[in-house]
Amino acid sequence: MKKASLKDIANQLGVSITLVSLVLNDQGDAKGISAKTQKRVKDLAKKLNYKPNQVARSLRMGNSKTIGLIIADISNVFYSAIAKSIEDKAFENGYNIMFMSSEENPDNEAEMIRILLDRGVDGLILSTSFKERKEIRQLRDAKVPFVLIDRYIPGVKTNYVLVDNYQGSFDMTKHLLSMGNNKIAVLNVTPSHLTTMKQRIAGYKDALRMHGLSVNNKLIKEISHDNINYCMEKALKTLLLEEKVHSVFFLNNKLTIAGLELLKKINIRIPQDVSIASFDDIELFRFSYPSITSVIQPKEEIGKLAFEVLLKQINDPELEKQQIVLPAKLVIRESCGSTMHSAFGMSVLKQNNLNV
Repeated sequence: MKKASLKDIANQLGVSITLVSLVLNDQGDAKGISAKTQKRVKDLAKKLNYKPNQVARSLRMGNSKTIGLIIADISNVFYSAIAKSIEDKAFENGYNIMFMSSEENPDNEAEMIRILLDRGVDGLILSTSFKERKEIRQLRDAKVPFVLIDRYIPGVKTNYVLVDNYQGSFDMTKHLLSMGNNKIAVLNVTPSHLTTMKQRIAGYKDALRMHGLSVNNKLIKEISHDNINYCMEKALKTLLLEEKVHSVFFLNNKLTIAGLELLKKINIRIPQDVSIASFDDIELFRFSYPSITSVIQPKEEIGKLAFEVLLKQINDPELEKQQIVLPAKLVIRESCGSTMHSAFGMSVLKQNNLNV
């Protein structure tokens, strides 16, 4: 079936194409077109199932009904869940999404921003990997509507929607301590300059201090985003065999998965030999054996609010910037116990020597 056009509507009604265009772009009242004529045009357009050319319409109206979304890591279910939530809200409001993944690379992110702006997106949602402030300031000074998710840039006032990373980490560390796990290792992931990781480390340290314990930097390990498995083996070898930690707190779900895989290979029992906790939860953690104690982030809410904040900025660029911090939730499951660091666990460690 041939797609109905403005010309088809105009010919059937005996009016000009310009008049039809004005009515369908909601400019009939401003141009003095009678309510009766406007109704005739809209009724026929509906009957013929007329669909406007969105590209041409965006040029006329000065917007593209498209937003750019750059996330840090497409393989991480945390970001994919947020992206799905944003996509759903965008669809509800008549917007399309141009989606890209920077893989935690600032150079990639800068190029992606350029590409999206060149393609005329109305605004951006970013889980930025930038360390410096200049790129974000440039976006702000250019009056590009944008919202940061998960991370923010200290010292630059922008829109952002994120989780209370400090409190989530503090609560988890406090729970581990309450179970008698006084030697708590924490595994961080690069790039470590991100506010997300800095706040989680700060929450961990403050919980230790509040319980009268000093911070042992030997128990804080940094895992490369680009080489997780190798770094994980090296870190756990030191933490379990040399430092004899009681528990390991992984600061994102990808680290938790890698750590669980390694511990399973070397027959370390959870929580009998070591307690395990994760910042960020995935469905697998509920059903694994044992189930994994986690800090749950409201991923769908982050996406929903990020789109809503961006849409407000697109419609009114002079609006005050919004900073939204959502609470995280501690969910206690089976992976945390009163670990005694059993002789069995130590013998297994020495036997395997973590050579996986």
